[in-house]
Amino acid sequence: MDVQEKAKKIRLLILDVDGVMTDGKIVYTDSGQELKFFDSRDGHGIKMLMRTGVDVAIITGRISPAVEHRAANLGISMVYQKAINKIDAFNEIAARKCFSDAEICVVGDDLPDLPVLRRAGLSVAVPGAVDEVRRLADYTTRHSGGSGAVREICEIIMKAQGAWQTATARYVL
Repeated sequence: MDVQEKAKKIRLLILDVDGVMTDGKIVYTDSGQELKFFDSRDGHGIKMLMRTGVDVAIITGRISPAVEHRAANLGISMVYQKAINKIDAFNEIAARKCFSDAEICVVGDDLPDLPVLRRAGLSVAVPGAVDEVRRLADYTTRHSGGSGAVREICEIIMKAQGAWQTATARYVL
């Protein structure tokens, strides 16, 4: 089954943070505050996708207040931080929302993402992902993590589901 066919079924997008929603760099100020840089186009893509009825969740192995702030800003309520075993969070979300694996898209970049990528109906890697993730993925984005990769997969899902025109109608005169 090709990417477009898989994308038609997606009802939930699960995102990793470091390397997917960001470029993977972790910056600390002199006072120890962690900084993350998120792409505004990715955020807009997430908002458009959610308006078409697709849910979005974040599963990350680290804890960062910046992730909580970004999720709140985007209206993402399913946020799992310090998810050492990401498959547990995946299973919890799928069961709570009654989604089958085929209805879930996961975007990842590193080894801890492999178990959830294996289960996902549509598995996506970013160009900077480790070899094992890129080999497993159904699709590798053209854009890098933190630089449009999330927006790219949001658009693929919306277009495959015939929701792109609806999602963009408010911007077209």
